[in-house]
Amino acid sequence: QLQLVESGGGLVQPGGSLRLSCAVPGFNFPIGWFRQAPGKEREGVSCINRIDRTNSAESVKGRFTISRNNARNTAYLQMNNLKPEDTAVYYCAARSSGGLFSDCRMEAVDYDYWGQGTQVTVSS
Repeated sequence: QLQLVESGGGLVQPGGSLRLSCAVPGFNFPIGWFRQAPGKEREGVSCINRIDRTNSAESVKGRFTISRNNARNTAYLQMNNLKPEDTAVYYCAARSSGGLFSDCRMEAVDYDYWGQGTQVTVSS
């Protein structure tokens, strides 16, 4: 069972930045970042495939950047210009299937392994 560990959440003022990290043992899986706000469904935020091709939700394009460091077995979500509506628990997930050139997925059902989540709160 693959265990993912997120870190980097916290409280930040609107317009501020945070960087989330996700430690992924046995790396080079396609990785997705998801978030879930109270009373809402879990939604895809950003994803990265095995050759670092990325995709992001329209609501975060231009503000959030997903990346990975294979040497450190870590994926990142850099979040800039944060807004109150970005407040949620953020999860990273790994997908065990998918070819080298397959596009990454933005649906939670496509991922097999999940972290425990980290809270991001954007408030003044």
